[in-house]
Amino acid sequence: MARFHNRKKKVFVKPIVKKQQQQQPNVDHITGNKIPKSFVFSRGKLPGPLRQLQMDLRKLMLPYTALKLKEKKRNNLKDFLNVAGPMGVTHFLILSKTETSPVLRVAKTPQGPTLTFKIHEYSLAVDISQSQLRPRCPQDLFKNPPLIVLSGFAAADEQLRLTTTMFKNIFPDIDINTVKLSSCQRILLLNYNKDTKLIDFRHYSIRLQPVGVSRRIRKFVQNHQVPDLRNLQDVSDFVTKAGYGSESEADEEAATVTLTSDLSRVNRASTKSAVKLQEIGPRMTLQLTKIEGGLCAGEVMFSEYGNGGNKKKPGNEEGNEKEDGENDGQMEDSDEDDEADNEEDMEEGEED
Repeated sequence: MARFHNRKKKVFVKPIVKKQQQQQPNVDHITGNKIPKSFVFSRGKLPGPLRQLQMDLRKLMLPYTALKLKEKKRNNLKDFLNVAGPMGVTHFLILSKTETSPVLRVAKTPQGPTLTFKIHEYSLAVDISQSQLRPRCPQDLFKNPPLIVLSGFAAADEQLRLTTTMFKNIFPDIDINTVKLSSCQRILLLNYNKDTKLIDFRHYSIRLQPVGVSRRIRKFVQNHQVPDLRNLQDVSDFVTKAGYGSESEADEEAATVTLTSDLSRVNRASTKSAVKLQEIGPRMTLQLTKIEGGLCAGEVMFSEYGNGGNKKKPGNEEGNEKEDGENDGQMEDSDEDDEADNEEDMEEGEED
């Protein structure tokens, strides 16, 4: 009796993208400029702390990044580049580990340039949170991109001007005439020290506190809870016991602003509020070591070790990554039959 074998055919399954991700625009409807998007991934094997640093960088780049980007050992740089085009990705942030220190590369797709930074020190977001008495990280903190502040990059050096341009273009532009104050909840600070040639990388959350309002009153208005008046003889004691001013209120006039619109029940328009910055991480100390004209390849435009100029590197991407100390033995090129699977594994929508 003949036996019939039911051979299962391999079917390509289109990745599922949430409706909220499909509605995410590629062009700012106010400024008309293209919204920059990013991929944060690694090359080579990373230890556990650097893996967590990679996730912290992805959260920092929200909402215009792939938070759950899937990587495989056989994926090479070309695979990421093929997926980046249809998804509108404009920048790569690549983490790797050398024998001496971790390395962060920031690249503009599809043709570069690429900036290579040596990570001297870093702290994870969880480490910073554990060191604080009252850590603050609400869920809606990452619904809008952070503001970026560059300090100390006013030097006439070409590499500093290129670094300034790269970091300015990695986040969307804002129009000060139309921007909503409620969307400005985070700030990324990059401070360059010309003496040490190091860049301090800090990530803060922004919050406002009304000036001249006690903490008791502020908490009462925000939480909508009935206060405990059992030990008080009069309601006025509840207002005056903690004093008129807030215990965390800023004394400097420069730390206060006058609001132009309502932000919350306690931060109303035409009132003064104190600006508070609280670090949420990650924190890094970076040193610019190399600038390449292409995408992880091409002419070395700057080198901290004196090998810059017109020197050109081979166009082979795998060879370039070996010079940075990466383990390319684990990064084999995928076959033509696996290209659809690679794109499916890497494609991930931006989180709302």
